[in-house]
Amino acid sequence: MTALAQAVHPKTRRPGGGTPEVTWGEIAARAPRMAATMTSYLDQLEASSRPATVSAVDVALRLFAHRVTTADPTCVSVSTIGRPHIEDFKTWQAARPGRGGKPLSTTTIRHRLGFLRTFFERIIEWDYDDAPARLPIHSTDFPVLDDALPRFLDDPTAAKFMAALAQDPNRRRRLMVELLARTGMRVGELAALEDDAMVKLGDPRQLRIPVGKLHNDRYVPLLPMLIDLIVDYRARRGPSRSGFLVERDDGKPFDRRTIQRYVAAVAKRAGIGHVHPHQLRHTLATQSINRGMSLEAIAALLGHRSMDMTLTYARISDQTVADEYFRATEAVEANYRQMGPLLPGATGADMTAPPTDHRRLLANGHCTRPALLGCVFESVCERCGFFETGPQFVTILKRQSKHADQRGQSDRRQLFDGLIEGVAEAQ
Repeated sequence: MTALAQAVHPKTRRPGGGTPEVTWGEIAARAPRMAATMTSYLDQLEASSRPATVSAVDVALRLFAHRVTTADPTCVSVSTIGRPHIEDFKTWQAARPGRGGKPLSTTTIRHRLGFLRTFFERIIEWDYDDAPARLPIHSTDFPVLDDALPRFLDDPTAAKFMAALAQDPNRRRRLMVELLARTGMRVGELAALEDDAMVKLGDPRQLRIPVGKLHNDRYVPLLPMLIDLIVDYRARRGPSRSGFLVERDDGKPFDRRTIQRYVAAVAKRAGIGHVHPHQLRHTLATQSINRGMSLEAIAALLGHRSMDMTLTYARISDQTVADEYFRATEAVEANYRQMGPLLPGATGADMTAPPTDHRRLLANGHCTRPALLGCVFESVCERCGFFETGPQFVTILKRQSKHADQRGQSDRRQLFDGLIEGVAEAQ
């Protein structure tokens, strides 16, 4: 690192793993004032944000400064950054390869643009000497994310997973995955559970989930079987060497990757493909809302700070939506049955009530759709170009014809009579 770079920024920042594409020393050599402004901002950010956040912002600022000073060597300060630089950076980002050679994800691009926008907003608000006159990044610069639903396990798949988990011979692994599946906690929260996390606050006992992703902690109720698993595991483990509830054989806390492998191992034994720990959280929320649990209770269980996060699960409450849909449809169709005789052009015969037995005979049963509700799929199979019949079906075709004739369904009667005649002609 050059003396100039050291003067601009004496700290050596961790690049977040691997070799950085560009260093602050290289940027300072090209644009010392820009490097000084950005690194000063990062110093301020360290006082109020988590290390992972600071690292991500560091990467975004370094890449942006690298692109700006490479594409436009005359731009050596933040105050001279304008719309052309932002638009060029957006295009450059979109063309860059991500992991595995694939294009950068929309989420990554949005995050980096978001970090840049916040950087500009704050240095303008903080009256930095090198701040631009106005915000150069607009809300329309952000690519639109697909509003995908959370990935969860449907009931049959979840049942297979839990059955395989119940037979897991590794007691510690079973405890950890059971906690994920039955409390909805995050992987990081599981790894950070303290040894005395299980407390008695009334009945039943509860688990204190520590401060985590959203800087809040919470209590979640424990099922009796989870209590038994915790008690059994602690008795076998002995005193905790790390202070955490679950710890590795060497006494150190678990890392995320190991927990992810534990979940994947259970899924593999269940024969359901790969399962990520966060899918268990989504599954619990989906199952809960489908069985009547309120959104407020689910938000408290999962530790959501905003109800907007919980409302996502309302969109996948398939059974709840289905129940509401069929309840509404029943009322609509009842209205159709009442209004049918009042349609324009209805004759006196139309005003008469339909026969009690309005069912339509099918090959293996009856269609019970009300007679006043015409069906566009009526006799769809027999009218299909791929439909084929023969002498062995003549008996049922005659019954179909007779059944249609008795109910005044002339179109259907003609259809089956024509099929019967076709079979006779083919012989």
